[in-house]
Parts: sequence; structure tokens; C-alpha cells
Amino acid sequence: MLERRPPSHEDLIDHLVRSTALTRGEAARVVLDVLAYFDETTEEFVRRRHRELKAGGAVNADIFERIAAELPHRAVAPPELSLRQLRRIVYG
Repeated sequence: MLERRPPSHEDLIDHLVRSTALTRGEAARVVLDVLAYFDETTEEFVRRRHRELKAGGAVNADIFERIAAELPHRAVAPPELSLRQLRRIVYG
């Protein structure tokens, strides 16, 4: 039985090292950070943005409007969510 290994993305890391001033370790970290960003679920994104905006002093009415406006611009846009659905993601 073959062992399944996660993709290493060595070709992308090599490209970043050649085309930027990043070291190999820095390039690998950037690749992992970008992959983690795109791996974030809609629910995780909504909760994270709510925390960030709340910490910045925004109020919920403005926060949920802003999140609703940001969602369609995600790399893989989720289905449109109502403000009520957004609140339920954060508060259950």
C-alpha cells in the first residue's frame, strides 16, 4: 500500500525563491499561509471577520453588512447569505 503524502508544492516554492527576495523557508511559509487562507470555510471567515471588525470598534449592524459585501469577493464565493444567517454563524 502506498503512503499518501501531502503535496509539497516544491515547484511553487522554487518559483517564489527565483522570482522574489524570499529565502526558501520564507517562501514555504508564504505558500502554507496562502493555502490556509484559501482553506478557510465560509463559517470560519464570517467568525474571523466578525472578531476583527468587533475588535476594531465596529458595531454589529455595520459588521454584518460589511461581511455580506465581502463574501462575494472571496476566491470561491459561497452562496449568498442573509444578515440573519451571518448572525447565526457567529452566535449560533
